[in-house]
Amino acid sequence: MHYNFQTRVSSARPSVIREFAGNVSKFDDAVDLTLGEPDFNTPERIRQAGIRAIEENRTKYTPDDGIRELRAAACAYFKREYELEYDPDWEMMVTCGATEALDAAFRSVLGPGDEILVPQPVYLGYEPLIRFCGAVPVYMDTSENHFVLTPEMLEKACTGYTRALLLNYPCNPTGCVPTEGEMQAIADWLERHPDIMIISDEVYAGLTYHRRHISIASLNDLWNRTIVINGLSKSYAMTGWRIGFLAAPRRISDELYKVHQNTVTCAAAMSQYAALEALKSSQETVEMRHAYEKRAEYLCEALKEMDIPVNMPGGAFYLFPDISQFGLSSLGFATMLLQRYHVGTVPGSAFGKAGEGHIRISYAASMEQLKEFVRRMHLCVGAMAGD
Repeated sequence: MHYNFQTRVSSARPSVIREFAGNVSKFDDAVDLTLGEPDFNTPERIRQAGIRAIEENRTKYTPDDGIRELRAAACAYFKREYELEYDPDWEMMVTCGATEALDAAFRSVLGPGDEILVPQPVYLGYEPLIRFCGAVPVYMDTSENHFVLTPEMLEKACTGYTRALLLNYPCNPTGCVPTEGEMQAIADWLERHPDIMIISDEVYAGLTYHRRHISIASLNDLWNRTIVINGLSKSYAMTGWRIGFLAAPRRISDELYKVHQNTVTCAAAMSQYAALEALKSSQETVEMRHAYEKRAEYLCEALKEMDIPVNMPGGAFYLFPDISQFGLSSLGFATMLLQRYHVGTVPGSAFGKAGEGHIRISYAASMEQLKEFVRRMHLCVGAMAGD
């Protein structure tokens, strides 16, 4: 029997990241640097809070927007860390991870024919959600500017159909974190375009090095038209708990709430109580951040010794080295690295045309694995030089 599916859905492609991750599992000695999955376990005190919630039968529905204690804690966290102030009763929502928050944001803002400006390279999960709305992502190539978005790029891409701008800093896949001046330049451009909404995915904001994270919502009174998305998956090693945060002024959050309520009802109760415990302290996050920074420094130095160009990331836990010198496409290079050397990375082309010539390396892995990666990468580079 033949079934007809919506073109918006049937045209979406499966995740290349998941595809490569699945292929890595075929090799017993594989070094897997594909997924953005912290290698740390969820801290003990947070796990125990989740266990207590189950033992105390906190397993029923919560308010759709999350338990108030968690919303209040999230508001306090946003104010302390990012200088953003929200009302926990009307402007902060607990979601099923940052992905559900993104879906609610896109569906609240975008409609058929709308355009949303998206810097590229970019996380590949955005485009399907945008196209499910009937909207069109308009990509801006940042690869010639160390992956930093500029007002000139924005001006060139903006049209009469532009409805929103999507930002993702710290960036997946490049690790880019704009300086204060670079963020201010983007904010100044947005100030001259008051009809453009802003969706800011800041899920890696807790993992920055050398400089503090600056939310676009904290600049030029852009708070009034910015939807800020954050979560605990990356910074607290809580990927499986599925807790995200969706923050926006009430006139916007009222609309977001309708989508959230009718999509998932509420986030899991026990996960919310674990998240509440997480936000009581950031000590474990600080320790994990320091570990990631050391790994990034080690890998950058090792790759540069092999004459592979790479930028030291400002945040997240990804490197995006340039492998174009080897004469293979990013897909070809990542495939060769996997098949010959049993090393899993992600081809840069998975993150758009601007990612071609690069591979993404996730250093959310142990130092032992990273050292083994460097050893095998040396073998690979030496073999290709011999060819």
